[in-house]
Amino acid sequence: MSATIDTAVEKILESYQKYGGINLDEAMKFPNRENVITVLKDIQCLIFPGYRVAEEIDSLTLRFVTGERVNRIVSMLTREIKKALSFVVQNDKVELSHCFNLAEKASLALIEEIPEIRRKIGLDVQAANAGDPAAKSSEEVIVSYPCLEAISVYRIAHFLTENGVPVIPRIMSEYAHSHTGIDINPGAKIGESFFIDHGTGVVIGESCIIGNNVKIYQGVTLGALSVKKELMNKKRHPTIEDNVTIYANATILGGNTVIGEGCVIGGNTWITKSVPPHTTFTQECRS
Repeated sequence: MSATIDTAVEKILESYQKYGGINLDEAMKFPNRENVITVLKDIQCLIFPGYRVAEEIDSLTLRFVTGERVNRIVSMLTREIKKALSFVVQNDKVELSHCFNLAEKASLALIEEIPEIRRKIGLDVQAANAGDPAAKSSEEVIVSYPCLEAISVYRIAHFLTENGVPVIPRIMSEYAHSHTGIDINPGAKIGESFFIDHGTGVVIGESCIIGNNVKIYQGVTLGALSVKKELMNKKRHPTIEDNVTIYANATILGGNTVIGEGCVIGGNTWITKSVPPHTTFTQECRS
């Protein structure tokens, strides 16, 4: 048995030399997924104090608990962002020595943004509570709704994306995706009071723009007409204007596609062209 294991180990090591591109020979120089998720959970605790972990919080301990958490977030997030920046710029003109300063600046900017992120997520909670007859309270939405998990992680990851942080926002968003079934690229731009009902199978692409008071249901895809690599950094995904409702399993594709304000998009529809404001668009029923 020992000889078999030794042989297997040698073959695995040989594969590291043979098959490049899937090895991290210097793993300490690349963001650690587990550390990023730990930071994300700490940030969520700042956003939802008292909801995420079992801890003693009252008026006397809240300042201490919050201060301790903020310091931990800044320390760990700065370290992981520095690794992400170093990895991305190692072949560019940016000096590696600048990466720590850039990382610390991004981490502190996120902490300073927490009150604003909390304001936006508070509106998302209200939208879910008001938009779902099954919701009994805002507290129920916070502790149990997958849409709020996905949207809150998106708002954190989007801020980091907007501040030039590579890799880490995608780790965060894909962590939320794996837990909720909702795939929101952190590059998307999403307005206030956003609600995803049920949520499973929803896909929102990188260059998607969504306005305020938008409600979408499970299985909705806001995607691209083409996935050619040369379309990177171009507007590939649709624009959804304010006060739009999109029902289950609708597919809306294309960077030039605009769903106008106040539209209602019926379930199981396929849309690749713009829809004028205040239109109800449904699949034709045939007997």
